[in-house]
Amino acid sequence: MKYLIFINVLATLVSCEVQKKEEQFSKPFPYDITEETASRKPISAAMKRSFEKYSAIHPRNNELYSQFKYTRLEGLDYHDHDGTVSRRDPSKIILENGKYYVWYTKRHTKVIPIGAKNAHKSNDTIPSTDWDLAEIWYATSTDGFTWEEQGVAVPRPPKPELGWRSVTTTDILKWKGKYYLYYQGFMEASGTRGDYCPVIASYADSPDGPWTPAGKIIIENGPEGSWDQYAIHDPYPLVHDNKIYLYYKSAFNRPNPVWVAGGLAIADDPLGEFKKHPLNPVINSGHEVSLFPFKEGVAAIIVKDGTEHFTIQYAKDWVNFEIASVSEMLPIAPGPFVPDAFTNTSHGNGITWGLSHFTNAGKNGVNQHSILARFDCDLSLKLDDPAMKQTGTWHNIDVYFKQGLNKKQRERIHKEHTELLLNQ
Repeated sequence: MKYLIFINVLATLVSCEVQKKEEQFSKPFPYDITEETASRKPISAAMKRSFEKYSAIHPRNNELYSQFKYTRLEGLDYHDHDGTVSRRDPSKIILENGKYYVWYTKRHTKVIPIGAKNAHKSNDTIPSTDWDLAEIWYATSTDGFTWEEQGVAVPRPPKPELGWRSVTTTDILKWKGKYYLYYQGFMEASGTRGDYCPVIASYADSPDGPWTPAGKIIIENGPEGSWDQYAIHDPYPLVHDNKIYLYYKSAFNRPNPVWVAGGLAIADDPLGEFKKHPLNPVINSGHEVSLFPFKEGVAAIIVKDGTEHFTIQYAKDWVNFEIASVSEMLPIAPGPFVPDAFTNTSHGNGITWGLSHFTNAGKNGVNQHSILARFDCDLSLKLDDPAMKQTGTWHNIDVYFKQGLNKKQRERIHKEHTELLLNQ
């Protein structure tokens, strides 16, 4: 008798559970979004992701979502844009002595680059790439729109010292009252074997210099067979947990489709020893390296390359990054103004502007060069700019048509259509 009662009770419970699930499936997704909506079951993977993977269900409420606005800079001369003067890869911007400071790669050569594939034809006056035969210059500004170039910060040293061929792609650190520039030092023309060059550094007591070369490699390439065995590029330092967190990138998986990813090296002293994080690479996409403290963690602007390009990512622990938002027209090689880059903050406020570059200011083979530009955004806890939080941007129609098919693609399509018509 007890057994029959148990069976009946169990059957009733199962029936109720089935009925409950059927009722849930029969109810459409609600029009009004409430706290209960997030815990709704069942729910699609896409809607579950909307509630669980982002800080807000709509971009306008997501502090790590923004559109980007661009402004041409005033004050920098490009020699009538003939291709002999190029500025690219701006550093983070810092505010010192009542002025904004930025450092960047400047090439001023008699002729335009001949291309990485022709590196064997380059010499002491003919550059292979846009960043060959370059030096690190700096400029200052009182408003972030008009800049005054101050001159060379780090010149190319005499051969055979580190960086004698070119010094490029720098970023700035302020640490215990001193200033440190990290950069790439080429000892061969870019393209000779790729972009093989070590990370080196210079230091000064003032952002205006003079800069003293450290005279050594700051971060060694990885051991043979490792992802960063050939290149450590775009050194980007921040201060966290009373240490220097230096993020960088490397390209690997050659000759297969190249994978560009980001790594992290940590040190107690600006000149090392830097120890690479055991989870490297910690960022799986992007090209240039750009990050900023945000709340208790760090945010990264991921541009161009990889499966997660055009995203803003966030790592609460400064190591394990997750996608925080997906945007468009992100700045290329962004060097943001990061007020708390070196304050060892435990609650970063984010960024609202910076400089980036455009590498297609001229035509390839004619007047190829790069220019610096200003970008503005709302990736800050202190700013609320609804215009920056809109989704979708309107482009001039020519922007789309310039992304046209190449000759080979047109020929393929023509062949396909011809075969289809003949076989109809």
